[in-house]
Amino acid sequence: MKKVISEIKEVELANGLKGRYFHTDSNTIGFVDIEKGAILPAHSHFHEQTTFVTEGKLEMTIDGVTQILEPGIITLIPSNIIHSARALTNCKVTDIFYPVREDYK
Repeated sequence: MKKVISEIKEVELANGLKGRYFHTDSNTIGFVDIEKGAILPAHSHFHEQTTFVTEGKLEMTIDGVTQILEPGIITLIPSNIIHSARALTNCKVTDIFYPVREDYK
């Protein structure tokens, strides 16, 4: 199945965070645009999540540890771990979730 990312329906996750989600049988891949200063509040989910920034600088706190993500850095958020984020600049982020995020369909 082939998709053009810009043609996937956009979902607003929080103020200043918008994502487009592609679903396979096993994973959900999110292409997320984050405005500078936007905050993703602390939360958790049973999905394992891998996150990498393709553009910009993102401050992310995972299980109480804060790190700065920039292009070329990838991080893992294990299942059920509390995490949050704050955009230090405008960002483009790719998230991969396992299993599929049914709530994003």
